[in-house]
Amino acid sequence: MSRFTLPRAVRRLTVAAAAATTAVLLTAVPAAAHVEVESANAQALAENVEITFVAESESTTAGITQLRVVLPKGITPSDVVYGKGPAGWKFTADAEGYTVKGPAVKVGENAEHSIVVRQLPDAKELAFKTLQTYSDGKVDRWIELGESDDDGHGHGHGNEAPVLKLKAAAPGAKPVTASPSPSASPSAAATPAAEETAAVSSSPQAAAAEKEEDGGLSAAAWTGIVAAVLVAAAAVTLLVRRRGSAQE
Repeated sequence: MSRFTLPRAVRRLTVAAAAATTAVLLTAVPAAAHVEVESANAQALAENVEITFVAESESTTAGITQLRVVLPKGITPSDVVYGKGPAGWKFTADAEGYTVKGPAVKVGENAEHSIVVRQLPDAKELAFKTLQTYSDGKVDRWIELGESDDDGHGHGHGNEAPVLKLKAAAPGAKPVTASPSPSASPSAAATPAAEETAAVSSSPQAAAAEKEEDGGLSAAAWTGIVAAVLVAAAAVTLLVRRRGSAQE
């Protein structure tokens, strides 16, 4: 009988040790990021891309009231348009990114919002550092960037920033450039302005105004002066004739 008791004890110890080891390993695994980011068109150089963020609630007593997002390199606040979010939340851009905030969502409820980006940069992934604020003032800082080892696996510390993986750019895709200003080149867009200027300058009223501004006299003023001189000359001539008639 004793020879069967020992193996059972060993098995029990083995099971207990395995359970303990599993518990330790699970405890040591870093927590997943609690702000998730996703997009149906996550591709480098893609245009007008909608990106959705889901901030998971970790509080049992307070609701989420604000999310502060720092935009990754290659995306500026002017490239971002607010999509949708919790009822009553407002979007405000700043120098590094943007903030969406408003009335607290229900306790335990996730806060989801979306933005539309003019164009994604030519990159493999985009990290959006996020600060998550609750109605009791608590702030969760999802801002850490994972460090990859040789096989590409990240080793974070439990507060990783949400990362959006991008597919390679489509063939022929190029960065969108800003439209040239009218003064930058003599394009057709500048022609209407030039024509308008010419039309205004060619009108009599505009010509008179321009001469007056330059310190000269307008055509109407010169006409009046000439008329006055002619009238004066006619009056003198008539006076001379009358005197000559009187002397005769």
